[in-house]
Amino acid sequence: MRKISIDPITRLEGHGKIDIFLDEEGNVANAYLVIPELRGFEKFAEGRPVEELPDITPRICGVCPEAHHMASVKACDAVYHVEVPSAAKKLRELFYSAFYVADHMTHFYILAGPDFVLGPDAPPAERNILGLIHKVGLETGSRVIRARGMAMDIIGMLGGRKVHPLFGVPGGVGKAITEEERAQIETTAREEVEFALFTLQLFRQIVLDNSAYRDMILSDVFTLPTYYMGLVDEKNRVNFYDGMVRVVDPEGREFVKYAPYEYTQVIAERVEPWTYLKFPFLKKIGWKGLVAGKDSGIYQATPLSRLNAADGMATPRAQEAYEEFYATLGGKPVHHTLATHWARLIELLYAAERLLELSTDPEITSPYVRNIPTATPDEGVGIVEAPRGTLTHHYITDERGLVVKCNLIVGTTNNYAPIAMSVRQAAKGLIRKGQVITEGLLNRIEMAFRAYDPCFGCATHALPGQMPLEVRIYDAEGNLRDVISR
Repeated sequence: MRKISIDPITRLEGHGKIDIFLDEEGNVANAYLVIPELRGFEKFAEGRPVEELPDITPRICGVCPEAHHMASVKACDAVYHVEVPSAAKKLRELFYSAFYVADHMTHFYILAGPDFVLGPDAPPAERNILGLIHKVGLETGSRVIRARGMAMDIIGMLGGRKVHPLFGVPGGVGKAITEEERAQIETTAREEVEFALFTLQLFRQIVLDNSAYRDMILSDVFTLPTYYMGLVDEKNRVNFYDGMVRVVDPEGREFVKYAPYEYTQVIAERVEPWTYLKFPFLKKIGWKGLVAGKDSGIYQATPLSRLNAADGMATPRAQEAYEEFYATLGGKPVHHTLATHWARLIELLYAAERLLELSTDPEITSPYVRNIPTATPDEGVGIVEAPRGTLTHHYITDERGLVVKCNLIVGTTNNYAPIAMSVRQAAKGLIRKGQVITEGLLNRIEMAFRAYDPCFGCATHALPGQMPLEVRIYDAEGNLRDVISR
């Protein structure tokens, strides 16, 4: 049996490889997404004072530390049974909206965009952010850099630094904002709304108006019907910071809606011996293996999933884009994996609009931004929507507030099974008997996982029976002399 390896896979956070196995006739027998790394932050948390975790857990990732920070501080609120003041909740959501703007922008223009702007068959040396800027022009490239930088400036203003910021504290936030700071955020937010609208228009021109791309998005190769998960507000509209977790089935009907503390009643996690990622699934249906459909407990938690799980968006221009999305793609739910890129840009617009709404809220400059915890700590769960999916932090402490157990279900962890299935499906659909395997064809297979914006560094928490190790010994001339494996 012939083996094709894509190692390493590119334009993602973390490390991984794709192994494709061909049968004797040259067709794909199977394909595996293998994640060969372990972080182990759940163990690092044990024995720590729980109030330190909003600073420790964001170190899992430099791409989305804000997501772990916010889920962690919400879990700490629950551990200490403390109610967060209204102004502090709004400031947290403002901070989080700025983060979403920066993160979604990063994925579209740096990680996913080159596949469409340059084309999936473009040389790898050109299919990157520099090639993209060359293609769209320096003016547009400068606008992208400026828009992302302004969003990061808000994060730095509130969190003290732009990477691994510290803003939330148990019971509230670490600082109030001044009227001058509020006005600066409002100015930025207005520009970010315009940039989000510009990006959606760019997507229409480059992707939707290209019949080859449209056919690729709608093809069976990139179609995967599963359950879909997302955080929603009281009107079942998309919300990134707070609300209930809603799951709909592959036909779009509500399957369950649960509060953060109820997640263990809904979600279970499976461990396989060949990977460091766990496989979450819906308990009520059970684990049926890597198969799609209504009879499988596998679900997705992505921008597309959030739109499928919701009844709409909570801001006007994003709602218009939401309606256009489903009208164009034939109604809800949408099962086309590559449509996730479009859904992500609708969320970019929502985040920018929400940032503007919060920056003009009269309460946002209130000095009352924290309630000091007084209750004995015990157990708490915090959930937010990370850009890559529903993020759950669950802490159990002793009476002194020292962590005795920590469980994290990270956005990408939710999606591991769907990503693996999407990769396998793309490989089987694209590689045929007698076909020449080109770099562009393999890149199309990578596009199947890239749509999920995976963060494998965040997601690796399961430790199988042993740590695999391979040592390669070379001589002074660079010749391989021996390979020692464990």
